[in-house]
Amino acid sequence: MRKLVGLVLLSVLSFTMIYAQSGQVEIFSWWTGGGEEEALLATIEDFNELYPNIEVINATVAGGAGTNAKAVLKTRTLGGNPPDTFQVHAGWELTDTYVIPGLMEPLTDYLKSWGVYDKFPKGLIDIVSYQGEVYSIPLTIHRSNVIFYNKKLFNEIGLTKEPETWMEFIDALEKAKAAGYTPLALGDKNKWEAGQIAENLMVAEFGAVNYNALFNGELSFNDKRLDSALEKMVQLMNYVNVDHAALEWQDAARLLYEDKAVFNLMGDWAEGYYKTLGWTPGEDFGWFELPGTQAVFVLVSDTFGLPKNAPHRQNALIFLEYLASTRAQSLFNPIKGSIPARIDADPGDDPYLIETAEDFRTLIISPSIVHGSAAPEAFVTSFNDAINNLVTTKNVNQAKQMILWAADDVNLLTD
Repeated sequence: MRKLVGLVLLSVLSFTMIYAQSGQVEIFSWWTGGGEEEALLATIEDFNELYPNIEVINATVAGGAGTNAKAVLKTRTLGGNPPDTFQVHAGWELTDTYVIPGLMEPLTDYLKSWGVYDKFPKGLIDIVSYQGEVYSIPLTIHRSNVIFYNKKLFNEIGLTKEPETWMEFIDALEKAKAAGYTPLALGDKNKWEAGQIAENLMVAEFGAVNYNALFNGELSFNDKRLDSALEKMVQLMNYVNVDHAALEWQDAARLLYEDKAVFNLMGDWAEGYYKTLGWTPGEDFGWFELPGTQAVFVLVSDTFGLPKNAPHRQNALIFLEYLASTRAQSLFNPIKGSIPARIDADPGDDPYLIETAEDFRTLIISPSIVHGSAAPEAFVTSFNDAINNLVTTKNVNQAKQMILWAADDVNLLTD
């Protein structure tokens, strides 16, 4: 019976790919600036060359990490007016918000019929799956535990090697401060930017295996290593720009480009942004992992799924098959500053992306908290609030208690 169903599905897919090549398809995302917008527009243009009779509606909502877009998307989807496909972070952001409530169609059989199911790492397939079914197509892979630096200022203040330990990093920040530059550029207007620093400090303190165990019920959050991570977060606040709460991530990243700041701990979408400003990787800016996380790949992945009741379902499937192709993944990612989710796609000739693609294949993967992969949305919101409170008050005990309450609320271990 299952074999018969599979044959029927393949027939439907063939019909879809051949005949449903007109009309519209609405693509919903928060890619509205920098390298990410440029990558999206280039990809839509390429799709239009393949399917000139399908009008792509590029629906975007601005806001760092999708803060505003997620609210709009949730309202639309719950109200029965979903886009044809939408950007969503892999993991709990997808599963808890849309899959468990029954708002998404499974894509497993489509991936297999397109011949791409085994082109993604098993660990990534697991993250975008629920109860054995895949619910979204991974397009990008980002690494969030990266520190970018202005090479000219780095050399000017007398640094000769990239910091490998926490004390070496603090020493570098001190040198930048003494030279009159902002040591660590931060723009945490949307809260997640500070939360991202804190989660990476947690990875450094716990290590990848124990950090991952916090989110699978094997290790309690009530741990002295959490205190240590929060204390280091407070320490870093001595080196950030005073107007950080008024800036978004692009604003902070630009401080390096303008020779006002030396370091910026940001996901590697900043790498794509620097290239749009005209900087050359390895020449104008360098990079290294946050000390203590060199052996870890803190994962952020943008994916696209198929909502139930998509207005142009067949065209959505055409677009999703396109996103799963090496053609789309090899085009989109080098522009955005990410690497392909497919292991057989070309990361391009950018030295940063080549290095990162190798790390993705070889290092331990840890899911990001603030980008929705590690934990449910309720925990993410409370975690960001806790870190925002920490940045303001410097009260480690209070921030830890807020995180413990958040973990308890979503049934993560706290004892």
